[in-house]
Amino acid sequence: MAAQRTTNGVARQSVRDGIVQQWDPSHANGASTAVNTSHAPLTPPMNEADEYQVRRRVLEEKIMRQVEENGIERPKGYNVSFHYNRRVENMHFGRTHPMKPWRLTLTKHLVMGYGLQYAMDNYDALPASKEAVEAFHDPEYVDFLSKVSPETFPELCKIYESRIPPGYEGEIVSLGPFNLSTSPGADCPVFDGMNQYLFLYTGATMEAVSTLVNGQSDIAINWSGGLHHAHKSEASGFCYINDIVLAILELLKVHQRVLYIDIDVHHGDGVEEAFASSDRVMTLSYHRYGKVQEDKNVESHLFFPGTGGLTDNGNIGSVGHHFALNVPIPSGIDDAQFLHLFEEITGKTLEKFRPQAIVLQCGADSLGGDRLGQFNINIRAHGECLAFVKRYNVPLLIVGGGGYTARNVARAWTHETALAVNATLNEDLPMEIVPRPQAFQGRLHGDGKLYPDLSGYHKNAITQKELEVLIAHCHEELRCIEHAPSVVMERLPSRAVMEAARRQVDDEMEADQAAESGRGEADRRRRERNPAGRGELR
Repeated sequence: MAAQRTTNGVARQSVRDGIVQQWDPSHANGASTAVNTSHAPLTPPMNEADEYQVRRRVLEEKIMRQVEENGIERPKGYNVSFHYNRRVENMHFGRTHPMKPWRLTLTKHLVMGYGLQYAMDNYDALPASKEAVEAFHDPEYVDFLSKVSPETFPELCKIYESRIPPGYEGEIVSLGPFNLSTSPGADCPVFDGMNQYLFLYTGATMEAVSTLVNGQSDIAINWSGGLHHAHKSEASGFCYINDIVLAILELLKVHQRVLYIDIDVHHGDGVEEAFASSDRVMTLSYHRYGKVQEDKNVESHLFFPGTGGLTDNGNIGSVGHHFALNVPIPSGIDDAQFLHLFEEITGKTLEKFRPQAIVLQCGADSLGGDRLGQFNINIRAHGECLAFVKRYNVPLLIVGGGGYTARNVARAWTHETALAVNATLNEDLPMEIVPRPQAFQGRLHGDGKLYPDLSGYHKNAITQKELEVLIAHCHEELRCIEHAPSVVMERLPSRAVMEAARRQVDDEMEADQAAESGRGEADRRRRERNPAGRGELR
């Protein structure tokens, strides 16, 4: 048994008998043992807790150097909040599935490595409740999502058999209830922990919009949200719960008009569909549209989801007609072209619709080099869309969305977090801080830079003339909308104003009673003598 010694009255193992020996200079280079004549006590070995504190202190010092070098500080005149729960990072859609929640891990590492957390209010989000999700989604669908897992899926298929979409001959993926599947290659797979994941990313968006509604934040960010393809009773395109629709419904409780802007490479069909008959919500989507020929030996198909054509503009015959605006874009658009489109159309939309709140979906699959996208947009141009909208100075909810080259998703969302707090970041990534620097190292991974060149991945198939046609069409559509929606909302007057109005009414009633006191008093006494004659029983 190892010898024990006492320090400050507490017995502990001798450092000479531990597994890791205390370093003694007399043992160096084979020197003979010497007696320690110093009266200074030997330094005890650190335990795991001590080592963690040392590592944390060193890390914080490195981050603070980034904060100083980049001039990170809280923005003046407005407040930004960041909403996140790290448990969403641990989810896995499947080995070959393009959706990788790990992109959120990389984003968090870069955001915190640059020290941007010091410029924002940071919230550890809680899961959304089933009741909150049912504000838009079918209760049966929500109940199914709260229970589904690879283990429960077979039994749930029996319970919800009537909700299984019809199959077709030769189908590769066998769909289950509400468009979910355990088949390899499914867009919306069933995976371990998914019921936690779905309600967590939704909860973060609901918490973010809550800070906007109650005035705690002017800009609220949730990069784990932005799942714009989910429908009322159906999962679609990697999206299960449409947190954007739920957020807009909350904003409508206090704002007359809400503008939704989508710069994901895919059409924001789920959000547009939800508000296609409303004139209080305007949806504006910039997306890839048209046929895709990936292989000359394979038949061409429409780029997912195949909706969002130039003439898709809300439900005809409803007040929402013309309040959906779509900008369908061919493959390969570059920075200058995209920003020209965005500024010309978004600027006119802001002028005509005059939103009181904005939701911006910053899907990063519109970046060049994305695994699924087909644009040539660089990170700075993508971020300029956020900067443009931010200048409008209304409550702004920023959410993520698509993005399937994880390292570039992290770069873009870190850059856009910096734009939200008015920070300018060093182009060299803080590689000595990032836990997984290999994700950003090497020529193919961007050489450790925040802004690698992402242009030239796809042939540019749009001409200047086509750009101008898109802009002219959208401007013509905007001539059809009115500034004010059909539902007029007014804020309740203050308590002092209400009390003053109440007193005024009371005074007027007393004056009327005084003027008719003779006849009124006599009539009152007559009625009291004949209760049944007051009319209660008629």
